[in-house]
Amino acid sequence: MLARVLGPDWGARAARGLAFLRRRITGEYEVDDFGYDQELTDQVLMSLLRPVYEKYFRVEVRGIENIPADGAALVVANHSGTLPLDGLMLQVAVHDHHPADRHLRLLGADLVFLLPVVNELARKAGHTLACAEDAQTLLERGEVVGVMPEGFKGLGKPFADRYKLQRFGRGGFVSTALRAGAPIVPCSIVGAEEIYPMLGNSRTLARLFGFPYFPITPTFPWLGPLGALPLPTKWTIQFGEPLPTDGYPPEAAEDPMLMFNLTDQVRETIQHALYKLLVRRRSVFF
Repeated sequence: MLARVLGPDWGARAARGLAFLRRRITGEYEVDDFGYDQELTDQVLMSLLRPVYEKYFRVEVRGIENIPADGAALVVANHSGTLPLDGLMLQVAVHDHHPADRHLRLLGADLVFLLPVVNELARKAGHTLACAEDAQTLLERGEVVGVMPEGFKGLGKPFADRYKLQRFGRGGFVSTALRAGAPIVPCSIVGAEEIYPMLGNSRTLARLFGFPYFPITPTFPWLGPLGALPLPTKWTIQFGEPLPTDGYPPEAAEDPMLMFNLTDQVRETIQHALYKLLVRRRSVFF
């Protein structure tokens, strides 16, 4: 009877769970020099995020094969949604759908690594500081690295500016990709813009709490903690064709005009893909 309720493989699952706990207690698990704990990410963190990804946002993934099966790649995506849930959903998309079982190492803002608990979880999940040194180290190791160059400008933009890409900084991600000879994979995310429609920004509260912005949405802060629940929008994550960088000479990474042109090319590719996805979208929620 118990086997019928829990499923035929409940015994194997229980054994794996007990073995996982034993390794946690005895410290017999590996963490890299960035703090990445792959076992914890695979067995716990992804399991917690997967229901949100599959059931709540119902994410559709396209073009995942554009991330190479091996070797380094830099995934460059748009950023939105008030809270950085798009980065987490992007990580699940690569983890669960890439045919070669690639893992995405996200580059995060300073604030992520200043917050207690969040800092530790981000490190465990393979995230690291968005700086050229860390990004290049990961790319030289053959990792898939994810960056969202709009930063807080994209994440905290008003709802009226949804799906309008903000400035991509000074092209530092292009320089890093050129130095490592890693292809740049443009990524367009539709659905995150509407999870917290940001109608206003309380700069006074933002300064008080040390945040880059303090969002005012139709539900927050009016409904208290309930207002922090994101709207259940339907998401699409599309990976575009990779832009190769290995054909440039070594000094190309120091050419500001080339940086500008390539950065603009990546940005325009993502923006154009966003417009096409929005035209095809039937509804925000379906």
